[in-house]
Amino acid sequence: MTKFPEARLRRLREFPALRNILQETRLSASDLVYPLFVTHGRKKRIEINSMPGVLQFSLDNLEVEIAEIKELGIGAVLLFGLPESKDTVGSASYKKQGIVQEAIRHIKDISPELLVITDVCLCGYTDHGHCGLLRDDKVHNDSTLEVLQTIAVSHAEAGADIVAPSAMMDGQVFAIRSALDTYDFSGVAIMSYSAKYSSAFYGPFRDAADSAPKFGDRFGYQIDPSNVRQALQEVVFDIKESADIVMVKPALPYLDMIVRIRQSSNVPVAAYNVSGEYSMVKAAEGNGWIDYTRVVLEIITAIKRAGADIIISYHSKDVARSLSINC
Repeated sequence: MTKFPEARLRRLREFPALRNILQETRLSASDLVYPLFVTHGRKKRIEINSMPGVLQFSLDNLEVEIAEIKELGIGAVLLFGLPESKDTVGSASYKKQGIVQEAIRHIKDISPELLVITDVCLCGYTDHGHCGLLRDDKVHNDSTLEVLQTIAVSHAEAGADIVAPSAMMDGQVFAIRSALDTYDFSGVAIMSYSAKYSSAFYGPFRDAADSAPKFGDRFGYQIDPSNVRQALQEVVFDIKESADIVMVKPALPYLDMIVRIRQSSNVPVAAYNVSGEYSMVKAAEGNGWIDYTRVVLEIITAIKRAGADIIISYHSKDVARSLSINC
């Protein structure tokens, strides 16, 4: 093996064209998914205070947003809905005229080719803010599965391409796959929030989706941040239950999990660059502490370098703009 001075590793970093041709990890707008918050009413574009640049849209204001997403080369959106009312069982989550169901139909009318992914959970629809039905103030796993089935089928009926269960209920993938197949939606894929950690990085999202729990916490069903083996076990179970895509959430504190899951499985891996990660970067940008564009590209590149095939991020539009400029 040669060594310095004959071997000079800096030779391959000498000038831009050489660095570019040797770049190992390449981002594309097609890697990205942009989350969208949709709400009832008209002429609404409500900025979320804790997430600068992210808005809640009424359906009549979606057309311009969808056009921008398409123009940037982003091929998929992930929908979250804010219902008009909430109850103990989250019934607005599966209504035919529910906000997400209406948004799916509207987006498919505007842009049939855009991939529409829907979050399947109850936290934004229940008056208690938990991800499932309650019994004695505890989330009851098995009765929640039936509601998740109903939500997923309602999304499929409206035209969703992928449903993404995020409730972290045992057996949710199997239950949803069975329901979709029963109702002739075998072509609708499941992207499971398999390794979803009980993270402090979700705070701004809970403002955006009005989904904070009214009491207690979610440690009983989301994964402890200290644990690796439990997350890997969740992934294995979800794949056995026919998950088409598995997800790690959040992304940055769990890059090690993206690597491990990529190495141990052959299904596509998604990573969610969540609200807290986004808001910290935006806060630093607002204070002039960082070069926003460089930092965001570095973050998204790190997530892809770790092994993510799909990156869900509130930065997606900014990343796509940067990539188009650099092409």
